[in-house]
Amino acid sequence: MEASSSTALYPQRRCKNIYLVRHAQGIHNVEGEKDHSAYKSPALVDAHITPLGWSQVDCLRDHVRECGLAKKIELVVVSPLMRTMQTAVGVFGGDNCTDGASTSPLLMVQGAGHSGRQAISSLDCPPFLAVEACRERLGVHPCDKRSSITKYRTLFPAIDFSLIENDEDVLWEPDVREAIDVVAARGMKFLDWLWTREENEIAIVTHSSFLDFTLNMYSKECHPTIAEDMRKRFAMLQ
Repeated sequence: MEASSSTALYPQRRCKNIYLVRHAQGIHNVEGEKDHSAYKSPALVDAHITPLGWSQVDCLRDHVRECGLAKKIELVVVSPLMRTMQTAVGVFGGDNCTDGASTSPLLMVQGAGHSGRQAISSLDCPPFLAVEACRERLGVHPCDKRSSITKYRTLFPAIDFSLIENDEDVLWEPDVREAIDVVAARGMKFLDWLWTREENEIAIVTHSSFLDFTLNMYSKECHPTIAEDMRKRFAMLQ
């Protein structure tokens, strides 16, 4: 039997389990489906998730708890945009509570991001770490421009923003759209960074284009049957 360079074996101790999650439905998704030019609307800056999006979050939260995954996750890495952080804390965070009812720092304060939701506790859940490298494709679309870290810290007190160097968003440009190969290269560097983490069970809450471009690049080194699966587009949470 002829060996294939795209097939490899690794000892379990050298492996990590990575759980990739695309954010729930955002207001930009709704408007963009009606008219693609709406993605350029300044009204959609740092888009938050919709009521349907919160229902999607609740369904996935139930699933990760019922299958036992919630107890396995050691770290949640999240893109620092409103919709991804709302999705991440809604799925992997602690129980709902009123703002003054938790002795632990809140993962999300009540009503954050036009959510109309109760506050979410950080009690009995993994740490959350915001990382710029797994953001959505940058530029042109205001929905992909983040708010200040100062603002985020007031809305998501228990998320760790220490790896983000600039308070304001210096990466997003209004007139320049990040090239696909640049997004893919950023994604590959992000995956390399994951190997430096000590955690072995890591959830990543990020965006569709970031996932598409990164996994398409990564899959070039995989067996064709695996590459086919990895290149399937991520749907929004069901």
